[in-house]
Amino acid sequence: RSFAQSLLRFLGFIFWGAAAAQAFGGVLVILVFKNHSYLFQESYLSLSGWLALASALILLPTGVLAVSNSVKCSRNKQGTLMYLLLVLLCLEMSSAALIRSYRIRTASQLESAVGYLVHQHNWTCSQDPGSSALDVMQRELSCCGMHNYTDWIKVSSSSRYHPACVPKSCCKEKHSHCRGDLGHVEQLFEEGCLKKLKDQLCFAMTYVLWCCTLLGVLALLAGISNGILMRHQPFRDLSIL
Repeated sequence: RSFAQSLLRFLGFIFWGAAAAQAFGGVLVILVFKNHSYLFQESYLSLSGWLALASALILLPTGVLAVSNSVKCSRNKQGTLMYLLLVLLCLEMSSAALIRSYRIRTASQLESAVGYLVHQHNWTCSQDPGSSALDVMQRELSCCGMHNYTDWIKVSSSSRYHPACVPKSCCKEKHSHCRGDLGHVEQLFEEGCLKKLKDQLCFAMTYVLWCCTLLGVLALLAGISNGILMRHQPFRDLSIL
């Protein structure tokens, strides 16, 4: 019983810190999908982030009850804690399952969406950076093309309507006189946008996935500790149910 009380108290403090970490992960996933919503057809992809935020809110009262039950046992508090742990476990596992299914789906969608933007983009040499989704993405992520600047060369060679240069949004900020000339490739961003987008999504999803998995294990440990304490205070009647 003393070990269960100590473990429950420790987990209560962990839950408070985990609430901040979980909230950060949920906001990160929501912002990533919101900022790049033009690349995804489904609007429900940020659902895993909202579930992470909901579990972060539940972690706060769960931590309070865990610390309180470890100090002074109360049948009502023990029952409420067990219900909160059950809800928390469901939220964590649901969020983790959604993220695992989204990771495969978003990877294929990203490749087709970025490729479509590159081939449909209209630009001219020495033109100021436009306000299209692709231009904004290249400036924000400091990237050029789908894989690198050679993607624009392929597009130019396949169509006589596209000039032999890259959009000015591919130019590095420190080169103010850059006009997208292929003769000065050192003035262009080296990395492609697809890799940077995948890295952003992978980091956000992996972060939330590990948080959900770890918190699910901690919720199980808290439930076991709380159950041990409940055994030492048996029900006198069934009216509590």
